[in-house]
Amino acid sequence: MSLNQELIKKFSENISNNTKLSNYSWFNLGGPAEYLFKPENKSQLIEFLKENKKNKLKITILGAGSNTLIRDNGIKGVVIKLSSNFSYINLIDNKTIEVGAATLDRKVSNFAKDNAIADLEFLSCIPGSIGGAVIMNSGCYGYDISKCLVSMKVIDINDCKEKEIKRDQIKFFYRGVNLPSAFIIVSVKLKGTNRLKEEIQKKQNEFIERKKFSQPSQIKTCGSTFKNLNNEKKAWQLIKETGCDQFTEGDAVISKKHCNFFVNNGKAKSSDIERLINKVQKAVSIKTGVNLELEIKIIGD
Repeated sequence: MSLNQELIKKFSENISNNTKLSNYSWFNLGGPAEYLFKPENKSQLIEFLKENKKNKLKITILGAGSNTLIRDNGIKGVVIKLSSNFSYINLIDNKTIEVGAATLDRKVSNFAKDNAIADLEFLSCIPGSIGGAVIMNSGCYGYDISKCLVSMKVIDINDCKEKEIKRDQIKFFYRGVNLPSAFIIVSVKLKGTNRLKEEIQKKQNEFIERKKFSQPSQIKTCGSTFKNLNNEKKAWQLIKETGCDQFTEGDAVISKKHCNFFVNNGKAKSSDIERLINKVQKAVSIKTGVNLELEIKIIGD
């Protein structure tokens, strides 16, 4: 029996082979995972990582897939996606909550509102899960994760140990953090301020309406494609002013409502989306001298 077969046998209920990943991407695109592992809990995740020291399968972490383009040939090695058991919220005190990394951001925002905790309203507008939100330092409307994070717990792939990382140990920057790629976030602590539920609800509603007005919904997209740069023009403005908003590749198109949102119009391939991205980057660079940086992650072969 090969090492990989032993791994599958040992974790048979939580690991699958040649698993379609398009179901785990908001683009609804991507080839298969050689192996997909969904750990039941932290102990099983640590046990799996220890076993994989012998196998040395390449590890890729996949969150909610809300900002991830998975290439057509899929991902070699093992894709780790936290199970629904990592989706939970616990009230620590009247201002602080502990959240499992697989918990959807909007659920965190709603829980905070129900418990009269303000400053987390912006999460109602962030697609994906809280673990990904930390990795991306996600934010909108003047708020981001760095302003409410207290600490996080991670499993280190290298030594297979759980560690707590405090806020002051992390360097946050626009749409990113300086965390090692070997860290798998399993939970985070967030802290807000206390306000009346009615005030929190009002602010949350304002944010949601603002998003509905400016951004597309009910389509196959992974949110903002490019980061906004440190200049007076946002990425969407550069795309529109250079005429790139009319570009297409196969069935990959650009949203008419917000041209920083690239869309699988139904029959696109991941390669179509990636070619469209490259086409826009090149045209914007030639016409403006600005090099657009990706906000979405492109993974796989």
